[in-house]
Amino acid sequence: MRQDKLGEVLDDLWARKLIPFQLTAHKVESLGSEEFIVRFYDSRLHSVDVSLMGRSFNDAVRVAVLDRVARLTGPLRKAANKD
Repeated sequence: MRQDKLGEVLDDLWARKLIPFQLTAHKVESLGSEEFIVRFYDSRLHSVDVSLMGRSFNDAVRVAVLDRVARLTGPLRKAANKD
């Protein structure tokens, strides 16, 4: 269930040019009732930690991915800002 929605969230971030490369999630691991690790098929970004903290799963994933991408350095991050 979560993985279906996860693809929609990642596709939306890519379509809106909020992330510099398209991501495909391949696994969601539960660490507890409100903690998850999302693993990607991508060498640039292997995974993100997701904490619900009262948010929906989709919103929490969006926040986690944007936060992690913002911490990337080098040409990958610069590519997101080009038009």
